[in-house]
Amino acid sequence: MAEVVIYRTEFCGYCFRAKHLLESKGVPFTEIDVSDDPGKRKWLQDVTRQRTVPQVFINGRPVGGFDDLARLNRSGELDRLLADSV
Repeated sequence: MAEVVIYRTEFCGYCFRAKHLLESKGVPFTEIDVSDDPGKRKWLQDVTRQRTVPQVFINGRPVGGFDDLARLNRSGELDRLLADSV
């Protein structure tokens, strides 16, 4: 199973939706709250080129936010990414 990390903030509807999608697939994931961590937010923006959360990483690779995760799920690509081991 893949290693999944979600960078999120506390009161974020899209973060909740991303977590729910992964939970519905039975995928274990690590959550990192960046609400009060400007350094981590800056790092996240530098790595992903995005200013929004959630930002989901699968096996260390940024795959985007909830919309990107949902698109990967619809295409079947998410299952393939999640099946890959680290």
